Amino acid sequence: MACIEIYGGHPLDGEVVIQGSKNAALPILAGVVLHRGTTVLHNCPRISDVMHMIKILEEMGCSVLQSGNTLCIDAKGLNKPCVPEELGEKMRCSVIFLGALLGREGRAEIPYPGGCTIGERPIDMHVDALHQMRAEIQEGCGCLAGKSSRLCGSRISLRFPSVGATENVILAAVLAEGTTEIRGGAREPEIIELCRFLNGMGAKIRGAGTERIRIDGVRELSDSEFVLMPDRIVTGTYLMAAIASRGRCMLREAPQEQMENVISAAERMGARIERMPEGMRVDARAAVKALPMLRTAPHPGFPTDLQSQVMAALCLADGESRIQESVFEARFRTAGELAKMGADISICGQEARIQGTVRLHGETVAAPELRGGAALVIAGAAAEGRTRIEGCHYIQRGYEDICRDMRALGADIRMI
Repeated sequence: MACIEIYGGHPLDGEVVIQGSKNAALPILAGVVLHRGTTVLHNCPRISDVMHMIKILEEMGCSVLQSGNTLCIDAKGLNKPCVPEELGEKMRCSVIFLGALLGREGRAEIPYPGGCTIGERPIDMHVDALHQMRAEIQEGCGCLAGKSSRLCGSRISLRFPSVGATENVILAAVLAEGTTEIRGGAREPEIIELCRFLNGMGAKIRGAGTERIRIDGVRELSDSEFVLMPDRIVTGTYLMAAIASRGRCMLREAPQEQMENVISAAERMGARIERMPEGMRVDARAAVKALPMLRTAPHPGFPTDLQSQVMAALCLADGESRIQESVFEARFRTAGELAKMGADISICGQEARIQGTVRLHGETVAAPELRGGAALVIAGAAAEGRTRIEGCHYIQRGYEDICRDMRALGADIRMI
């Protein structure tokens, strides 16, 4: 199994172009099955989760051509509305094929989804919402089997702004009869991106990015071409790497308007950020400042997907920081690996207390999940000596080539 090796302890200084968004690409790839024709996607990240989605589409009967970061998908040949068990179990996002396949084919079979082990992520909201749209869904033998003669619009209230449930309902509603209204849905930028993509195919969706989304069902969609947004979580990862190493960087094509809460936190940590049309210029050569309290929350709150990376940077802050995790209940697993590198972190329930230290030291550590793995790369770049990170397959789920990008930023890093 491949590992990442880093020789750290010096400030980063370089620039990198931000890849396309993982969290936008995955639901959009599920959404292409709604159209019985051709869709072209540009700036699609070459990550393992996208590769799994492509394999799922091909298993269903779709044709997928890939050239660099461009995908050309012809879904008219879809004849098997089932997600293979061995593929669905590898990634959480496979569950959103449920709404899309029910919308197009009136039937679907999805294995219970996999992904990172960051706590319970129940799918009952997905199932309950689709029941309200007159889908029959049976659970058993490790899978969900759904059918519907035709989905019908409904007024759906989500008890929590779940991104996945919101995406599933949107995809189910596009070809449904009548109007669907989602109340209390997720407001993440990737939800807006999904709706922008679907509207470009002929869907009728309003209110994306608000707590009330309205979808008027249409009979069919049309061929389209779409450019995916840059990845805000990847941007935040490299921003935190610059802060932890007390370096400088230029993050080209960074989606600044979608990162106000992250930029604010970075500035409170001592970074100076210059916003430019071509991206963000970061100067983090000053000492890292502690954060008295950082609380994760659904958008527009601070993203849980950047909590581990911020924790890694705060390990080198002057003073004590506190982080409250309000989205997932098992997302402090990275703390134990950081402690091996000299970090002083204590966990009490859903709160982490980080006592800043002068330096971290290189160590052999293991990525516990995707974002935790990225946090260890940040820590390794800032630590004195050699760091070896095992479990790289987690990192490859969301980063095209984190070693390439970190080298562009000045890190001494390689895959071995």
